[in-house]
Amino acid sequence: MIELLTFILAAYGLTQILVYGKVLEGLRPTTGWLGQLFSCPMCMGFHVGWILMLLSPYTELFNFDVTPVNYFILGSLSSGTSYILNMTFGDEGLKLFKTIEVKNE
Repeated sequence: MIELLTFILAAYGLTQILVYGKVLEGLRPTTGWLGQLFSCPMCMGFHVGWILMLLSPYTELFNFDVTPVNYFILGSLSSGTSYILNMTFGDEGLKLFKTIEVKNE
């Protein structure tokens, strides 16, 4: 369980750096499909997930078998959790949104 939590937090952190990190501002693509990829935490999160799966044999933090099934599962897990965490936490802390429904009468 700790291994999975470590993977999720590593994926979220790397996704945040790639999408929002100031260190990459001059290098991050802004147009075309790469620009779209680098502006979307859900999209980038998927790719971060499978890349971390490929790197898992080289770390003691988490260890996953490098298989096509894990490619999709870990990519999807990383995508979903990176998006949820991105929508929950921001630079100022917890993001609280209130949706107001307007009824047409």
